[in-house]
Amino acid sequence: MILITGGRGAVATQLLALLHADGTPVRVGSTSPDGLAPPPGVETVALDLTDPATFPAALAGVTSVFLYARPDHITEFVDQAHRAGVTHVVVLSSSGVLGLLGPEPKDDVLAASHLAVERALLASPITTTLLRPGSFASNAASWAWSVKAGRPISLPFPGAHTDPLHERDLAEAAHAVLTDPRHRGGRFTLTGPESLTFAEQIDRLSAVTGRVIEFKHVTAEGWKEEMAEYVPPVYADALLAWWESTDGRPVALTRTVEELTGHPARTFTTWATDHTADFTAP
Repeated sequence: MILITGGRGAVATQLLALLHADGTPVRVGSTSPDGLAPPPGVETVALDLTDPATFPAALAGVTSVFLYARPDHITEFVDQAHRAGVTHVVVLSSSGVLGLLGPEPKDDVLAASHLAVERALLASPITTTLLRPGSFASNAASWAWSVKAGRPISLPFPGAHTDPLHERDLAEAAHAVLTDPRHRGGRFTLTGPESLTFAEQIDRLSAVTGRVIEFKHVTAEGWKEEMAEYVPPVYADALLAWWESTDGRPVALTRTVEELTGHPARTFTTWATDHTADFTAP
């Protein structure tokens, strides 16, 4: 039995479909399981990673877990998973942790939260596989409201590079490490196939949707104020610091997606094509 946490997420949804197609027994955990619509025969369960009281029922009979990295009560989760008989956990972490492991670690609260989860699991008897993606292509979905409203997208660093990764590629990589024993215990850094600036991503999105999409260059503080309702200041500062560090600097790419899945990583243009309705539907 494989437990998928964060059942509402795009990666979890794609991963569930792949495992179900294999006939693999799967349980899906979510803070609101009643709102899930899994395939027939797939069990859903209440699981809140900030509430240890939900851990025992979610983990009962489980042998492997796909875990969204949340530091809240991670020690309790690991202990309960071990007692329940879990032998393998695949952690959806972040490539940002690599910046904390060098001789001059960066001050990055987002990466630190992922690293705390990694360390808790690596210190346990459970075999742990680490998936460390860079940037999600789906981050561009935050622009959808502005695009549909015909308003320019606010960018503090339009020349900042990211390595947008399609959620389906990440789900297929997770499927590979969950089902192929050869990958157990590995550390995998995953990227999309291209290093693109935000401005380049907007150009591609415009070409795919057929809409004129503009952006305006705002200050970092102006962006923080604009996003204050949606992004806590500590996370906003971490994002701004990362974007500034890649402003005008292409990011390193890997071929890990291809090595795990057997095909090249999907392009940002493919992601935009798959999500055109998000930017054009009323």
